[in-house]
Order: sequence, then structure tokens, then C-alpha cells
Amino acid sequence: MITIELLQKYGVTKKSFDRNDIIFEEGNLPLNYYQIISGEIKMSNYNDDGREFIQGIFYKGQSFGEPPLFLNQKYPANAIAVENAEIFILPKENFMKLLEENPKVSIQIIENLAQRLYYKSVMAAEISTHEPEHRVLKLIDHGIAYFNFQKDENGYLINFTRQQIGDLTGLRVETVIRAIKALEKKGELKIINRKVYR
Repeated sequence: MITIELLQKYGVTKKSFDRNDIIFEEGNLPLNYYQIISGEIKMSNYNDDGREFIQGIFYKGQSFGEPPLFLNQKYPANAIAVENAEIFILPKENFMKLLEENPKVSIQIIENLAQRLYYKSVMAAEISTHEPEHRVLKLIDHGIAYFNFQKDENGYLINFTRQQIGDLTGLRVETVIRAIKALEKKGELKIINRKVYR
């Protein structure tokens, strides 16, 4: 999102995280801007029963955790490395200065946050009112548009695991598996070597 050159100008550092490392924890105050160089990060919460709900998944080039940074509120979720990751970290003060001095970057950040807010609004309506098949398909279509899933001769490869689809839609994994099989029968999805294509 923000170019490496611009981040370096404002004193960015790089940090590596191993799979399952916590980048920040729910309830902590935000101190930094985070942008992914490589790897995959999820933001999630756990309910009283220990069930995980994924708020979002973020990939190379994307940033995460900005809303609390702007509001000076505590993080509402944990940020965890899904796989080994390398991340740019820019202190909050430097990040705010970067935005003040680079209005075009500010607009990009606003557009990014608006996209996420739009997704949350759409998914909130989907989760509360629609059947599992519809929820799964809506999430997959959003993933294609927002996460730039790769396309080959089979279609778009969906990089979400069945567990992640469940955690993002509020469905149990067994329900997700049934929904994907039903969508395959209807010709909406393909399953090739256990991988899901749209």
C-alpha cells in the first residue's frame, strides 16, 4: 500500500514473525502502523467457549490494525501470523506525520478503510440473514475482488481454508464442507485435489 521508499523516509523497521506469533493483542493500545511484506496475518477474537471468530485476513502489501490507531482505542482483536511473515512497523507518530505530509497516501488509507467497512457491513447482513451456501459464496466472491486470488485454467483458487471460511462466516467447519460440496454440485465451485476454485 505505502511504498517502501516513503516508509523508509519516515523511519520504518522490519520484523519477522513465525507462524502463530502474536503481533499485537486484544486490549492493548496501538503504537504502530503495520504493513505486510510477506506472509499472512489474521485478526481474530475468541468467545467464552473458546471458538475463534476471524475479523479479517491480510496478505502481502496490505496493512492492518489502523482503526484503533486513528481512534486511540484499544485493539478489539488479536493479530496473529497465519504463516511465517515479515512486516514493516512504523511508529504511530511517524505514521501520522507521513499522512499529514502526503495527502495522496491519506486518501489511499481512507479508501482501504472504507473497503473494509463495506465488507463488514455486507458480511454482517449475510451472516444474520442468509443460508450457509449463500454466505460461503459471498465470502469467496469478496475474496476474489479484495484479495486478488490467482486465476488459472480451473478458475480462481480460493486461498481460504475451510476453517478460515467457517471463522469468517460464523459457520462450523462441517457446515462449510457441506456448503462447498453443495455449491460444487450446482456448478458454482470446483474442487480439484481438495482445493476450491470459483
